[in-house]
Amino acid sequence: MNLVVLGNLNMDLTTYAARLPRPGETLHGKSYGLAPGGKGANQAAAAARLGVPTQFFGRVGEDPFGSQVVEALRSYGVQAFVQVDPQQNTGLAVISVDETGQNAITAVLGANLAVDATDVERAAQALPQAGLVLLQLEIPLLANQAMAARAAERGLPVVLDPAPAPERSLPDDLLRDLYALTPNEVEAASLVGFPIDDLDAAARAARQLRGWGVPLAVIKLGARGAYFADERDEGHIPPFPVRAVDSVAAGDAFNGALAAALLEGRPTREALRWGAAAGAISVTRQGAMPSMPTRAEVEALLGREA
Repeated sequence: MNLVVLGNLNMDLTTYAARLPRPGETLHGKSYGLAPGGKGANQAAAAARLGVPTQFFGRVGEDPFGSQVVEALRSYGVQAFVQVDPQQNTGLAVISVDETGQNAITAVLGANLAVDATDVERAAQALPQAGLVLLQLEIPLLANQAMAARAAERGLPVVLDPAPAPERSLPDDLLRDLYALTPNEVEAASLVGFPIDDLDAAARAARQLRGWGVPLAVIKLGARGAYFADERDEGHIPPFPVRAVDSVAAGDAFNGALAAALLEGRPTREALRWGAAAGAISVTRQGAMPSMPTRAEVEALLGREA
């Protein structure tokens, strides 16, 4: 069975400096890099690197960035069905990273915001061979709702990464069609209305999301691991101790690996450990898509922690 991803593609311009700049400040950086990214593309690459057959659907502009991102996505083993939109620019993310690996991102989504019913229909054609659908919020909400509904009609589980943080609550019909919702602390706080500043708050948030009818709620906590709740179990997934270099796309590595593990039929806790391991490895490397680990690397880290 395949993993189907409907989502966004960006080119990432990443700058590295001792700290993040303050408003109005010009800060001298140490280096910069240009690399393919976008939450949807990153998560598709993460799953494909783990050996899961992955199909990606989205849009780019008719420009050099678009062709470079699509070529990179295919180089990671993803079947990329990407529409070229001559009326739009390819999405661009400008990322600042400090010496602790923390980041701040400005995303100009471009062609990603033009994803519409025609893209959903193209992606829906892949559902008969799919086992799971993976979504994010860097394409229009209506497209996500339509894709989730098409997947739910077939009884397929849908995992939604509600990133970036939604400005309003998610529609009830979208929540009804989800199997899993995987916000980070900021996104979870936006959804539930209180800060996620410790494990107790993460537990409260996960239970609240479960109360909205989502079978599996996962609160990604960065260096603190993750907290989850489902119909049978809940608890803390501890982090893997690593030296962070760049946290960009760590959540994408987590989601791609989680989706891959669920697609393979792994139990929830085991699947979440796969997500945590992939996220941990990704923060030890610079870049977004290039930081996604291989299956052998994830299995090695899980083996060391067993």
